[in-house]
Amino acid sequence: MQRLQAYKYEIRPNGEQERRMRRCAGSCRFVFNKALALQKKRYERGEPKLSYAGLCKLLTQWRNGTETPWLADAPTHPLQQALKDLERAYQNFFARRAHFPRFKRKGQGERFRYPDAQQFKVDQGNSRLFLPKLGWLRYRNSRAMLGVVKNITLSRSCGRWYASIQTERAVERPICRATRDVGIDLGITRFATLSDGSPVAPLNSFRKHEARLRRYQRAMSRKVKFSHNWHKAKRRVQVIHAQSAMPGATSCTRPRPRSAKTTRWCVSRTSRSGTCPSRARAALRHRVGMYGLNPD
Repeated sequence: MQRLQAYKYEIRPNGEQERRMRRCAGSCRFVFNKALALQKKRYERGEPKLSYAGLCKLLTQWRNGTETPWLADAPTHPLQQALKDLERAYQNFFARRAHFPRFKRKGQGERFRYPDAQQFKVDQGNSRLFLPKLGWLRYRNSRAMLGVVKNITLSRSCGRWYASIQTERAVERPICRATRDVGIDLGITRFATLSDGSPVAPLNSFRKHEARLRRYQRAMSRKVKFSHNWHKAKRRVQVIHAQSAMPGATSCTRPRPRSAKTTRWCVSRTSRSGTCPSRARAALRHRVGMYGLNPD
């Protein structure tokens, strides 16, 4: 069977490369908002919605026009992917899977995607990757990458840039090799208790940063909103949030004990009504998976 897997690395661009990435993310946001405004105007006038191919033709005119000539400085593929994201948002809205598409805001969700593997190069030996209009970028090679590279998504979070590289490889269909059953009871006073009576200690990564987060949030509240000092204080708060969330995210990819691969785990939690909502079940599965208790 074919498996699609993403590997996320922190990239280390220089000053010029970071400015180009921010401009590229801004160009993708501008194209998304401009196309969304155009679609809304056409709907108000009673005209049919433009397809993805029609928007791509307009994108060529925008890049070669006199009003927005700076769009030509950004790569073509990420701009087209922004239009494809808008088309997918409309499809999800018509299928009643999501709300109506909204305009993107500066500073939130800054990302862009390279869909064609022939446009970029990944050099794992030297921990670098080549992207159009950006050149060679260094990245923190924290784990080995397996499979054939399909696409790359660059995103910015808490002042840092990350590269999510999606790969595809052939793997054997997993077979459950469980030799025993163990029940897990998630509670309040204890994070989890196994059926044999042994407790599981919580991670509590937020408690380690709670005092420092409180201090910086109070300092941020005293600044004039949207001022230069306010933005600096906001970046400090974002860094603390990222530090508290990082242990839980990295624990999902850590090696699990051998006993976890030969054990079938059963999660159990009963609410007041006797049932557990679907969102609560998903949260419980995520919490259990963070500690490597889920089988392969």
